[in-house]
Amino acid sequence: MRTRTIGITVSIGLALAVATVLQARSAGVTATAPRVAPAGAGGHDVAAEGRVVTYPGAEVRVSAERGGRLVRLDVQEGDRVQKGQMLGEIESEELRAALAEARGRVSEAEAEVRLAELNRDRRRRLLAERIISAHDADEADRDLERAQARIVAARAEAARYEAQLRKSRILAPLSGTVTARHVDAGETVEMGDAVVTVADLGRLRVDAEADEADAGSLSVGSSASITADGYPGQAWKGRVEEVANSVTLRKLKPQDPSRPTDTRILAVKVAFDEPAPLRLGTTVELKIRAAAR
Repeated sequence: MRTRTIGITVSIGLALAVATVLQARSAGVTATAPRVAPAGAGGHDVAAEGRVVTYPGAEVRVSAERGGRLVRLDVQEGDRVQKGQMLGEIESEELRAALAEARGRVSEAEAEVRLAELNRDRRRRLLAERIISAHDADEADRDLERAQARIVAARAEAARYEAQLRKSRILAPLSGTVTARHVDAGETVEMGDAVVTVADLGRLRVDAEADEADAGSLSVGSSASITADGYPGQAWKGRVEEVANSVTLRKLKPQDPSRPTDTRILAVKVAFDEPAPLRLGTTVELKIRAAAR
């Protein structure tokens, strides 16, 4: 009986020893196994608000270069125009008449120059034959110089009227779309008054504002997702192409009225990576992938 008890005890001891060894080996494997981070745990999104704008130079307010009555304006909002296309014209009948008169004086001065040249040549021949004095020949030279001076003045006057006449024509400074008409035909405009706005809608990006607390998470090249209230369920890809070097006060009015308007923000420029139907001036929300630290 005692022998049987000792056998059972030994068997139990051996079983415990084996279990201890296996547990130690298992613990060693677990301690040295690499730790795998869950998918998507390496970064976060920075929220920002923005507005669709054109690139610098892709939107121009076309202004009147001289004052007067706008006799024609040939474009409507939404019209496509080409660079150099005539959009409208300021009344210029008096200028046209003045230009015609100035060109007439140019022709008259040119005739005087031709006559003065003939007279000078004739007197030089007479001087060579000693028929007239040198003083008479000098007078012919002086008459020619005066005629030449008059033609310079006449041409300058004509050029001045031509320049003013060019300013009467309102031309498209770039190819694009008319996004606004600021006046109508028949109105009187002053020099510098806006007539139309032309924008190249193929060159759009987003001017966004991120909280200054996210400054360390923003970098050029980061991907962005762009959404707009007018297009529920849709999003467009973009990328950060500029990050401001300084923090400024908020310029855009937040969509959420509960958010403060006097917070400090970091301006971010985001380019579209794909075509988007968003209109110029549309307010959008962005989720910008945070840069790795």
